[in-house]
Amino acid sequence: MAKSLLIISRQAPWSGPAAREVLDIALAGGAFDLPIGLLFLDDGVFQLAAGQQPGQLQQKDLGANLQALPLFGIESLYAAGRSLAERGLEEGGLSLPVQVLDDIGLAQLIDQYDQVITL
Repeated sequence: MAKSLLIISRQAPWSGPAAREVLDIALAGGAFDLPIGLLFLDDGVFQLAAGQQPGQLQQKDLGANLQALPLFGIESLYAAGRSLAERGLEEGGLSLPVQVLDDIGLAQLIDQYDQVITL
């Protein structure tokens, strides 16, 4: 049986290649039917903000990649409640349905996975 993998995305979508790399890793793993969870933490929650206009920053839109996650079997999507609150984001205004976790929930989530990657 394949080991489960939790990918933690901590970078804003416009701060460099890390956000895109996280999605590439998740989609590649999903293509091979690996059990994958994706956690948006710290500035990574900005990837979930609806209505982004990355073209104004001369960046590529990650929205299509995010919307493709369920098509690749990646349905375990999480966001840190504290990160959302600190950045003024609300669960109802996110581009994807995610399970919002408090600090205790985050620790329990990380313990559930065999391997964890943070970018």
